[in-house]
Amino acid sequence: MAISYDSPEILNRFSEKKSITYPLLSDTGSKTIDAYGIRNREATGRTSGIPYPGTFIIGTDGVIRSKLFREGYKERHSTKALVQAMKNAK
Repeated sequence: MAISYDSPEILNRFSEKKSITYPLLSDTGSKTIDAYGIRNREATGRTSGIPYPGTFIIGTDGVIRSKLFREGYKERHSTKALVQAMKNAK
């Protein structure tokens, strides 16, 4: 039986454990990940269905101004890189 890591119960336990006070979103069935074409097809087993780690910077007009992505699921962008991307976004 497959374990669903995006169930509300799992997210609630994770939030409590990590003291996260903001809402976490769930992408049941990876529908949004697939719509954006960012599913990491090489990820298997427990990490199956995860996206490439990334950040979209969206303007107040709703337009994507910048995209930053990594290939490995354990890699993340630094705060410095995110701040620079926001400065460069037009």
